[in-house]
Amino acid sequence: MSAIDIDRVSKTFGAVNVIADLSLKIRSGEFIAFLGPSGCGKSTLLRMIAGLERVDGGSISIGGQRVDQLPPGARGVAMVFQHYALYPHMTIYENMAFGLRNIAVPGQEIDRRVKEAARILEIEPLLARKPGQLSGGQRQRVAIGRALVKSPKAYLFDEPLSNLDAALRVRTRVELARLHQQVQATTIFVTHDQVEAMTLAERIVVMNARKIEQVGTPMEVYSRPATEFVARFVGSPAMNFLPVTVAEQGGLAAARLADGTGITTRVPVATLPQGAKLRLGVRAEAVRADPAGSLAGRIEVVERLGDRTHLYVRLPDGTSLVAEDRGASTAVAGGEARFSVDSQAAHLFDDGGRAFHAA
Repeated sequence: MSAIDIDRVSKTFGAVNVIADLSLKIRSGEFIAFLGPSGCGKSTLLRMIAGLERVDGGSISIGGQRVDQLPPGARGVAMVFQHYALYPHMTIYENMAFGLRNIAVPGQEIDRRVKEAARILEIEPLLARKPGQLSGGQRQRVAIGRALVKSPKAYLFDEPLSNLDAALRVRTRVELARLHQQVQATTIFVTHDQVEAMTLAERIVVMNARKIEQVGTPMEVYSRPATEFVARFVGSPAMNFLPVTVAEQGGLAAARLADGTGITTRVPVATLPQGAKLRLGVRAEAVRADPAGSLAGRIEVVERLGDRTHLYVRLPDGTSLVAEDRGASTAVAGGEARFSVDSQAAHLFDDGGRAFHAA
């Protein structure tokens, strides 16, 4: 078993509190992503698990064993960094075997592990080359292979794809997904890229300002964000936010925009805080171009994406939103259009950023 239990950990650098009283349980064999902007604490948390940063408070256990007082090499984890950190004078085979030789693994076992990892990562023809003879994507696979041969309890990835070009990142994402399906090891993947988190992880830990905002499956985080920060950070384009007043309609919240336009929601009024300023949150795909829709606005920008079209719209009260139309949309910039809102996909947020969803 290689479950990871983070219990009320904290970390400070001088007078700066970087992580405070953070707890998280990661299941054995789970692929989990730490997602958030730069400076949110996600890499620091990963480095504390790896033993590269000291834990100032709380505890970390891996596979039921407390490890926060152990040196990195005794924790049973393997880390892949953003920079490949390969030895330039060694062959790829030697780079992958080096760590195993340091812990006196028998030569025959080293050879078996290196060749098996090379087969899984499809780098067998590269084993006799040196890092300078490889592309960036090939070097990243070698770095992953160097971790793979250790057969660790957990793999820790610190933004491993950020140095790759867009096309190579897509291919490497697929390779990582396949690798996890084969080895079924506990994996933590740190990234600021929501696409990487959404496509790879079984659960996402969304972090902001050195704390956890939400933990959930990719679609839980996307469809039912716990806070306004999560709603803005996850999803492209970001969720639309419109200031509204709310009245009760059959026990549900009926939102009204500044220009008087009414938008029904499926959010129970009883769940909303009394007297709070509220904002309606709705994603672009839930605002559809519709000649019979109740919402009207002027189209400022038309963004054609092939299978769908995003319309950047200015409403009569001056607020803006992004709506969605079909790929073959006839909309033009400067034109007027009407839109309908999917009430089931409409959320409300209070002035503290807390979310309220459809029942």
